[in-house]
Amino acid sequence: MNCVSVPLSLLVPSRSRLTLPFRKLQPPVSLTFSSRSSLYPLSNHKSSISVATPSDEGAVSTIRIEDFYEKDWSFLDSDEFNSKEQANRIISYGEIQSSSKVLVSVGSEQFVDQLVESSPCDLLLVVHESLLTLACVKEKYDDVKCWHGELVNMPEKWGAFDVVFLYFLPALSCKLEQILEMLAKRCSPGARLVISHPQGKEVLEQQRKEFPDVIVSGLPDETTLQKTAADYSFEMAEFVNEPGFYLAVLKYGKE
Repeated sequence: MNCVSVPLSLLVPSRSRLTLPFRKLQPPVSLTFSSRSSLYPLSNHKSSISVATPSDEGAVSTIRIEDFYEKDWSFLDSDEFNSKEQANRIISYGEIQSSSKVLVSVGSEQFVDQLVESSPCDLLLVVHESLLTLACVKEKYDDVKCWHGELVNMPEKWGAFDVVFLYFLPALSCKLEQILEMLAKRCSPGARLVISHPQGKEVLEQQRKEFPDVIVSGLPDETTLQKTAADYSFEMAEFVNEPGFYLAVLKYGKE
């Protein structure tokens, strides 16, 4: 099996190398992980990826692909950002069933923990632009599918989704219109799209000043979201804009 080696020792000297199986040599990559080494919260860094492939003679050779830059996503897993109460509140709006196919984009590791614990489903796919966040998720949950890259470039092999969580929409580099256009092709009839921020718009503005390389947009107001959603056959089912909590639920109405 081909594999990608992420040398965590470049980040923290005492950490061991993590080996990650993957299917393609060019980004974005689909991730399946074989490592069982311990993982730790990781911060802003620059590191490298190499590919280990068996040669015709059976020996393993390592090919360096490129340096990659990992943004600082640590605030997503801070205690201030996460609480089980808020996570469960967000998850409850998804109305997940055991047969559901669920997509999470830019979710915190703790949110995925809570989702796995509280809501068993047929398929759970986590899409993130952080390779190391996905490594942490896959390290704990072998059955969870992980894909590294922009949401709108996600392969078509997964779907149709019954529930989609855009846990931190402001970190997605693509526009809302692009996201809805893609999801309209990948959601099952009646699918629920949950857009959330567990601390609300006011805290988001503070975070945007602190993490400008990660947070590239804001949260849509109710009128804008409703109009935009309608263009792609989504209708507004719920909208909550409290001082410490933001949530919108769109239901895919195309039969």
